[in-house]
Amino acid sequence: MKVGVLALQGAFREHAEALDALGAEAVLVKTPEHLAGVDSLVLPGGESTTMSHLLATSGLDEALDDRLRAGMPVLGTCAGMILLAEEVLDGRPDQRALGAVDISVRRNAYGRQRESFETDLTIDGLAGTFPGVFIRAPAVERVGEGVTILAEVDRRAVMCRQGTVTVCAFHPELSGDLRVHAEFLKEAATR
Repeated sequence: MKVGVLALQGAFREHAEALDALGAEAVLVKTPEHLAGVDSLVLPGGESTTMSHLLATSGLDEALDDRLRAGMPVLGTCAGMILLAEEVLDGRPDQRALGAVDISVRRNAYGRQRESFETDLTIDGLAGTFPGVFIRAPAVERVGEGVTILAEVDRRAVMCRQGTVTVCAFHPELSGDLRVHAEFLKEAATR
């Protein structure tokens, strides 16, 4: 399986390493042509307004819209969650939300860099706990009817799925635990 990792900005290398470790072929996606050659996609953490701008200037925004509408499996982490949300409550006026998951998010809701934290998460479908790494993480403020909440922190959704799209407010690629990526690959293989 060829899994694209959006490689415009952010923690894309760590995701590629996790996918490679699980036996998938990770492909760094920087152009619409790269996107056309993958079966699924990971949108990494990073700076969401910068990533939104780079999606537009690279021409990937329209190609990504098309692939999302066609049901391509996608995993979005941190900034990836923000990009895939229906609504970004505190984004810049020119920041585009892709609307792939019916959630409203608030950027950096858990605080600045110095307020970053780790906590054990209970994730539906995973045995035991998962080490959640939260770095300037977004918060889900609203969850639409068609969205399944997979994990919460303090009664707030931090991992959700809608259709073929899964989003996390945390960074599974920094946890040392490959189970979130493994579950994504398993789900993507069934699509």
